[in-house]
Amino acid sequence: MLEPALLPTPLVDCTDEAFARAGVELRLKRDDLLHPSVPGNKWRKLEPNLAVAVEQGHTRLLTFGGAYSTHLRAVAAAAGALGLESVGLVRGEELADRPRNWSLRAAEESGMRLEFLTRAAYREATGRAGDGDGAEVQRHWGPCLVLPEGGSNALAAVGAAAIPAELPDLDRRDVVCCPVGTGGTLAGIAAGLPPGARALGVAVLRGGEGYLEAEVARLHRAGFGREFANWRIDHGHHGGGYGKVPPELAAFAGEFERRHGIPVERRYVAKLLAALADLAGAGAFPRGTRLTAVVTGLPDPE
Repeated sequence: MLEPALLPTPLVDCTDEAFARAGVELRLKRDDLLHPSVPGNKWRKLEPNLAVAVEQGHTRLLTFGGAYSTHLRAVAAAAGALGLESVGLVRGEELADRPRNWSLRAAEESGMRLEFLTRAAYREATGRAGDGDGAEVQRHWGPCLVLPEGGSNALAAVGAAAIPAELPDLDRRDVVCCPVGTGGTLAGIAAGLPPGARALGVAVLRGGEGYLEAEVARLHRAGFGREFANWRIDHGHHGGGYGKVPPELAAFAGEFERRHGIPVERRYVAKLLAALADLAGAGAFPRGTRLTAVVTGLPDPE
């Protein structure tokens, strides 16, 4: 049985000197507290997909991820709680014979069967899966509901659209912000905003210019039947690429934790918060802007 989620997640005012100097207000939407085993935006994106899996009588979920994928762990935990089988196709065949890292070990302990693919085979498999039923993947791996890498499909975007509804009194001064890996959370936030409010995504991977924008637009068309013009993606704070945490970013995250007593996940959330601090300091937001940063996940275990 899957435990219920904590909804709505807490909204915390965050008085911070760097933002105050710029005349900008910062709030934290604590989605990291949403669910004990399917944390943060992963629950919001997975929940509608899991409902479809159960409704359609699926007994197996198949998805994709890297060596430290939060998405793989979340799918494994959710599937196990619902009595479903799960298969994770992992990028990197060299990992097959190595001792499992803490993340892959957690997925296996939840019952997920891991299959390790070369990077070329992984790209081919994710490309075949697309945003539909993944018929090509199923021909190879057997009957299953295929979830895309990162969990971002039309249903996931619809799930993430609930975030703005939990934020009171959004208006023209508001910018709701999140990190962007595959685009599903940003797509949902933008679609769920009232007129006047805007969404800002901070890309956590290098080289995503244009590609990520196209993905968000595609998810809007697939999930909501239209595109939206109330969002943008910042590509200047990826920290060197996906999974990269340079020393200055780690130092920023550590100092933010000390000032506010809130744990900061490094690969996504730290990049978001550092970007907002940099942009506020550079005058990118008009004075009086209210930023709501969606804390999408928990820090890795020590």
